[in-house]
Amino acid sequence: MKVVMSQNLIEKIVQKFTYRLKNNQLVQSGDYISIEPAYVMTHDNTGAVIPKFVSIGAQRLANPRQVVITLDHDIQNKEEKNLIKYKKIEEFANKFGADFYPAGRGIGHQIMCEEGYAWPGTLVVASDSHSNMYGGLGCLGTPIVRTDASAIWATGRTWWQIPPVSKVELKGRLQEGVTGKDIILFLCGLFNKDEVLNHALEFTGDGIKELSVDQRLTIANMTTEWGAVAGLFPIDLITIAWLKNRAEYIKKRGLEGVASDIGSNGIHPRINLDKISDIENELQNLIPDQNAFYAKVLSIDLSAIEPQIAGPNSVKIHSPISQISKQKIKIDKAYLVSCVNSRVDDLSVAAKMVDGKRIADGVKFYIGAASSEVQFESEKNGDWQKLINAGAIPLPPGCGPCIGMGAGLLEDGEVGISATNRNFKGRMGSPSAQAYLASPRIVALSALHGFITDNTSYISQKIFENVIINSDYNKVASSTELLPEFPNKINGELLFCYQDNLNTDGIFPGKYTYNDELTPIEQAKVVMENYDPQFKKLVKEKDILVGGFNFGTGSSREQAATALKYSGIKLVIAGSFNETYKRNAINNGFLTIECSQLVNHLKNKFGKKNLTKRTGIHVEIDFNYSIINTKKNIYSFTPIGIAAQELIVLEGLENWIRNKIKV
Repeated sequence: MKVVMSQNLIEKIVQKFTYRLKNNQLVQSGDYISIEPAYVMTHDNTGAVIPKFVSIGAQRLANPRQVVITLDHDIQNKEEKNLIKYKKIEEFANKFGADFYPAGRGIGHQIMCEEGYAWPGTLVVASDSHSNMYGGLGCLGTPIVRTDASAIWATGRTWWQIPPVSKVELKGRLQEGVTGKDIILFLCGLFNKDEVLNHALEFTGDGIKELSVDQRLTIANMTTEWGAVAGLFPIDLITIAWLKNRAEYIKKRGLEGVASDIGSNGIHPRINLDKISDIENELQNLIPDQNAFYAKVLSIDLSAIEPQIAGPNSVKIHSPISQISKQKIKIDKAYLVSCVNSRVDDLSVAAKMVDGKRIADGVKFYIGAASSEVQFESEKNGDWQKLINAGAIPLPPGCGPCIGMGAGLLEDGEVGISATNRNFKGRMGSPSAQAYLASPRIVALSALHGFITDNTSYISQKIFENVIINSDYNKVASSTELLPEFPNKINGELLFCYQDNLNTDGIFPGKYTYNDELTPIEQAKVVMENYDPQFKKLVKEKDILVGGFNFGTGSSREQAATALKYSGIKLVIAGSFNETYKRNAINNGFLTIECSQLVNHLKNKFGKKNLTKRTGIHVEIDFNYSIINTKKNIYSFTPIGIAAQELIVLEGLENWIRNKIKV
């Protein structure tokens, strides 16, 4: 048990949204808890959540006001199949009373901010990895998977293991022309060795007061690409000012008859002066405790940053614009779309760059507002027309080319520069294309000149960065409360797969992913096929698998967890897990344990000679005292809380939901 009496801001927010805490119980990193988030958002993937919800026998939404559904991903697709899907989603929302925003209203994450769902000091989840974005408003946003969404729909809650929390100190002041996008691209490229993988981040430092809420939203959004599961900014006077301006804007739009969610009393149900006043009165409580624990502290000096270019095809590769400009990298397409950088200010900056000019010959420049409201304001202030006059090609408010859907995708051999959040190989079109990321200003200037460039010089300064790694909480030999049905101990032989970053395609080949008719026995027969064909010959019933670090990275396919379970493995131990893999495993009643010391011991002992190694080491895992006993050594791990135990006992989240809705 962890001996800590203080909390950071993330732990304080989680405390408020943890279901049924004991008296005086403080939640902290590592705890498995049951959470009851303020809101849950699903988008086009609602079509996949609905069957899960129906199959478990749910008759209603536990709290219709908790559920937000937006259509934003494939909105350019007018094929009958997609239109039918969209119609069914809307009919479901209307039938069960969920808040619904149709195709064309905007990208879900932007709507969550515009419409007051992402509220400072609350916990909000979404079945999309960029829900981190809500942290720009001081709202703890974090992603969930589709089964979690169905659980929240049916019961109002799901489980979460509070991640390690790290602090990111932003010091100094940005140079003119440098933006929040440049900060996060710089962070992704500088700290590119998984320093914050699966961490929740709190941003702090005197440099924050220089950042607008829009800049903060951009940074928080791309903490996803940095590897974090949340990126939280402080709730300060800048946050309050944004909320007040937003409330005033909504009131004005209401008088014009175009506001989206004004009540019959003329007041927005979520963004109003009374709620803002409550936040103002609570500001002194919405800060971390003075001696709060952080797993790491990362610091940078903002004044040393110049505009950044990430890529090609990776956010871990970054270069300052002063270097890239010299290369005159020719581009074929430019993009100002997506939830990260297509707000009013972004469009305004781009419009200023191209005003009265024309996009370079041979370049296509695509623009798409983050929401219909953003486009309305951009048209109203003249920026949208300036972009169109320069030759920009408009797209509807949605995800579009950012996720490889709709018009304007990169073709074979093309080079694109984009203000989106991801430039993974093949994400925006052809795998043979090259994609770079940059700020809206750099994207617009590059479209204008036909190559990646800038029109400003910057002061070259020595880059300052620092990383402090703090030792973990003190631990004492205290017992963990266990459910009567949960085992006190498990015994088995360790089966070792040394590979770090073992991805889900290695565990369960992609060619089988969409074969829904594969039985458990058939899944077990192909497990680890791409990693080690010998695995299925070596694995035995009741083995305990030990993997490397970042186990289960890659896609979100659930079969990468279930196939190992069906092969007879009791549980998986790893140095660390991809967060989505961990969720999928526990959601399917398959336990995971993180124990870096054991993994490092096995790496030192067995090396890399065998992809899969029967170790001959028999262990006893004691869940009461959270230890792994090999007879020669004892290793500790984070206690398995009641919230996770329930899922293991009931063999998965869907059974847990059925159990809850029967009560």
